[in-house]
Amino acid sequence: MERIDYRKQIGDKQRKEMYLESFLEYLTIERNYSQDTVGSYQEDLEEFLGFCLSYHYSYQTLDYPKAQKYLLYLYEEEKEKATTIARKISSIRSFYRYLAKKNICENPSFSLLTLPKKEKRLPKFFEYSELQEMFTVPEEDTPLGQRDGLILEMLYATGLRVSELVHIKIEDISFSEKTIRILGKGNKMRIVYFNAITLRKLKTYLEDGRKKMDEKKSPYLFLNRNGGPITTRRVQQILEEIISKTSITKHISPHMIRHSFATHLLNEGCDLLSVQQLLGHESLTATSVYTHITNDRIKEVYLKTHPRARK
Repeated sequence: MERIDYRKQIGDKQRKEMYLESFLEYLTIERNYSQDTVGSYQEDLEEFLGFCLSYHYSYQTLDYPKAQKYLLYLYEEEKEKATTIARKISSIRSFYRYLAKKNICENPSFSLLTLPKKEKRLPKFFEYSELQEMFTVPEEDTPLGQRDGLILEMLYATGLRVSELVHIKIEDISFSEKTIRILGKGNKMRIVYFNAITLRKLKTYLEDGRKKMDEKKSPYLFLNRNGGPITTRRVQQILEEIISKTSITKHISPHMIRHSFATHLLNEGCDLLSVQQLLGHESLTATSVYTHITNDRIKEVYLKTHPRARK
């Protein structure tokens, strides 16, 4: 069967009539979600609302059998993975919760659906030796090299999301305490810490490279070559450029450095609750995924050190 892109069914008029624009604005302003996250919600909801338009369903009064039909469409026609289906249904549920909150409509159909079990995917991370190799790549005698080296260093030192990193302002940093005030998901404030190595690179960048780049007197810490705030996409490209100059063959994502931060802390004995707070997770459930990795490390240590296990 030919694939139908239901997102094309949604026009500007429908976006307003279906409260999609106001929902996305709510996610951006009140929930403080990143542009990437809001974009993901938009794609998921445009596909669903386009599906409703195509079949002449009212999304406000959509009943359970029709919700099941959409789930079946994702399964059988789109051949989506369980994780993708779960994300799309979660986006729809969030949309309906918003509509109920605004007294527009209440529709529990998608809350009643049984979702596929997600495949357990362990987070990928870098070994410390691989990170050390990456740290040697940026040139410390150029403005862009100083910036790129600090980006890499700060991601690993703090475990920040890239969306949080690019929004750091100089006024958020305490140099004496070596802390940064971060406004994370859901407008939640937290404090993250950095080390003496990060502090040295930070001071070098501020006193040299950033001064040369700051043509627009920006309040943001990380600037692009034109003096404006750097984007999350540019950070991704910078990391890809760094790893291309190493012997590492892994596919890199900024989140891998965040995963490395959490995994290395746990391997060195940090407790799970502290890692949860440093990462800015709302619950231990999200943080506990790292225990699967550290459990492998514990098993390795046990097999190497227990007298009976060695035999």
